[in-house]
Amino acid sequence: MGAAPSILLRDDASLRVFDTGQGRLPVIFQHGLGGDAAQVAQNFPNRPSYRRLTVECRAQGDSGAGTKRPFSIAMFADDVLAAADAAGVEHFVVGGISMGAAIALQLAARHPDRVTGLVLVRPAWAFDAAPQNMRPYVEVAELIRDRPLDEARDIFAASATAARFRKEAPDNLASLLGFFARENAAVFAEVMQAIAEDGPSVTRVAAAGLAIPTLVIGSGVDLVHPLATARSLADAIPNAAFVEVTPKATDKDRHFAEIRAAIADFLDTNFNN
Repeated sequence: MGAAPSILLRDDASLRVFDTGQGRLPVIFQHGLGGDAAQVAQNFPNRPSYRRLTVECRAQGDSGAGTKRPFSIAMFADDVLAAADAAGVEHFVVGGISMGAAIALQLAARHPDRVTGLVLVRPAWAFDAAPQNMRPYVEVAELIRDRPLDEARDIFAASATAARFRKEAPDNLASLLGFFARENAAVFAEVMQAIAEDGPSVTRVAAAGLAIPTLVIGSGVDLVHPLATARSLADAIPNAAFVEVTPKATDKDRHFAEIRAAIADFLDTNFNN
């Protein structure tokens, strides 16, 4: 991931910021819910022509939670913009995975004077808050809040939700079960529930007004990030490119390689020629 992260203090939350500090093309790229900068490094092409900046969102990675509530996509987007300001990055391509894609979409809609391009990888939200595909995160959060962790995990593992995921999307299930083992499980449960019940706050009309190069990447065998959601966003944003990659549940190495290749092709075609 390159140089050691810097620390950005927001309210009373200490946020880790990773900045490769190289390349003439600045790209802000954000992780998914419960992810971190390592997840970004798996998905983003490491090339000397890109300067990649990533903020580990509150209570995720090694960033602190702080005391400000409620957690929201808007809060995380404001943190990301503050990191860009602190790094002296005025104009940038913005992108992300899942929750990171929602943050990116909101930044593109709110700050068209600063965002030059948009990359949405496996988006979990289109235009509605609290989509049904995010409901399992609320289910997990409520169990963590209400039960001892081992008991909560056992209850979820035996649930109808887990049975469906075990059959149709085992990679999603592994992620959900992993939340019960987090050291900060209690505070992260607050994040999970708040974000799962939130949304990017971007309407279809606003998306249709985005006049920047856009790439949307989706994959199948994924109940949290439906392929239909990715297609819906690609259809709504004018001239957006859509790429379907190998599902993570089928072949992880190929999945990440195809995402990196698609992003590199998009950035080089639109910004580096």
